[in-house]
Amino acid sequence: MTAFIVSACNTSEQSDQGKDTTLISLSPKTVKQIAAVDERYQSYNVETVEVAGGQFWKPYHLMDSLPDLAANSTYDVSQTNDQLYRQLKPLDLTDKRLLILAKGLAPAYVRMSGTWTNGIYFQDNDQPKLTKAPAGFVNVMSRKEFGGLLDFVKATDSKLVTSFAVSNGVRDAQGVWTPKQAQKLADFAKSVGGKIAAAELFNEPTMPTAGGEISKAYNAENFAKDMAAFNAWAEKAVPDMLVLGPGSVGEGSPNVSLQGMGMNILPTEDMLAAKPNPKFDVFSYHYYGAASMRMIRSGPFSVKAENALDAGWLLKTDTVAHYYAGLRDKYNPGIPLWITETAQAAGGGDPFSATFLDTFRYLYQMGSLAKKGVKVIMHNTLIASEYSLIDQDTHLPKPNYWAAYLWAKLMGTQVYETGQGTKGVYVFAHNMKGSKAGVTLLVINTNKKEAPIHIDIDSEHYLLTSSQLEGQTIQLNGTDLKLEDNGELPVLKGKPVKSGELTVPPTSISFFAIPDAGITGPK
Repeated sequence: MTAFIVSACNTSEQSDQGKDTTLISLSPKTVKQIAAVDERYQSYNVETVEVAGGQFWKPYHLMDSLPDLAANSTYDVSQTNDQLYRQLKPLDLTDKRLLILAKGLAPAYVRMSGTWTNGIYFQDNDQPKLTKAPAGFVNVMSRKEFGGLLDFVKATDSKLVTSFAVSNGVRDAQGVWTPKQAQKLADFAKSVGGKIAAAELFNEPTMPTAGGEISKAYNAENFAKDMAAFNAWAEKAVPDMLVLGPGSVGEGSPNVSLQGMGMNILPTEDMLAAKPNPKFDVFSYHYYGAASMRMIRSGPFSVKAENALDAGWLLKTDTVAHYYAGLRDKYNPGIPLWITETAQAAGGGDPFSATFLDTFRYLYQMGSLAKKGVKVIMHNTLIASEYSLIDQDTHLPKPNYWAAYLWAKLMGTQVYETGQGTKGVYVFAHNMKGSKAGVTLLVINTNKKEAPIHIDIDSEHYLLTSSQLEGQTIQLNGTDLKLEDNGELPVLKGKPVKSGELTVPPTSISFFAIPDAGITGPK
């Protein structure tokens, strides 16, 4: 039996020589598997507004100046805001390069949702697409567009996750949600050989008015009644669909109050405590450690590039996970915990989210939350705005895509204890993907100095670096990561490393794959 236990000891190296003085020792001892994640742990969003077309976050390079903050405080996507949004055409989900890149992350959940989903009208006929949404809705999605997403899900070995319209257009005379739109989506998916694997009723009910066309008086009691109606429909109409919820956002971060920023926030605990108590198969939440420069420029719910490697920034994801896990344990104990939407910053991300600098946050979150019992993480988005994995206009991979690609190829579902690492150095371990007896170590060095480590077994080293932290070029073992001349993804190759002491470079990310570590299966 084998495990990797981190211990630290002093070395003779001095910090002014450019090396940390603490040695991280990774030694095979006894197995201690502490968690397991879903095989689709690493997943992503393709927002409904991308599928149907509509207004989405405007890239910074198209802005003459940053948007007026006063105009952003209400955050209602049904209102025209040319400073914040640009018009998107429906995404071509048959694009060859996009399919190649999505297949590189398989298997995954694909979540079609987002704020714009709350007011979406599904036009369930083959007539020309409506140019204006019916009363009570904000946007229109055609059969062709939804069918294209279902084809994409099938082609990429994915499973579909979604949410449904909750706006005035689906409410009865008493203001309670009805399945008139959800049923159409479920029926159409089934008619073309697809299915909805899991769904939240509501995208971010903690900000109920953000999607537009819903009562500003919406409260916890309304949510409880809506969930009762949703569960009754799901149990009868789609019994094999997982019910996710509540899908909350914006809570649990220290010193952050979105209510204090002028946003209308409905606390998750109020919703969960309302009668009849909402019930879910999976407890879901969204996580953003900050809002982007499009929306907020200072304060505890913003982050600057110079602080992107700070422990306080990286560890926020743990604090919020603990908060929502606590609510889960209190109101729906025993059910899995998923993050159905996350990225560097809400509102499309900051400029640095498209660079190597954000890769540290991406992989820290993946590694740390796997240890804390989160089963699935869905990145927002695959291919829209700064925080996407793939560039919206060129369809070329961004640094976070390459991080995700290595995770998909190297990190399995079994999660092992590794201890705490050292200051600025974070260590995680999973079983090695594709190897019954293997282990993969992930070592993230956020320091500006080398970090010494000691591994008792020969390994294959996959080193991610960049000559510019805020650059969009990333190197694997010194060679630029890019698509092959034929457009295919490159075959990943590690550098053989003998057992013993070695150093990981400053501000770098390392995967150490150990195919023959002696692991025999889940413990």
